[in-house]
Amino acid sequence: MSTQSYVVTGMTCAHCVASVTEEVSDVNGVTAVAVDLETGALQVTSDQPVPDEAVRAAVEEAGYQLA
Repeated sequence: MSTQSYVVTGMTCAHCVASVTEEVSDVNGVTAVAVDLETGALQVTSDQPVPDEAVRAAVEEAGYQLA
């Protein structure tokens, strides 16, 4: 099991968190996603490490950026 941590910028509400969670959850191999609105922390859990670019693309698809 692998856990990767990121920081998402631009989130302001629960809808933002839901959008990021939904998009990152769709990344192949991701088994769990945790997002903290206050800190912008994004934790991605998967069976094998997920490419950073796949996570970045999912966050950008949701309308936000990785710090």
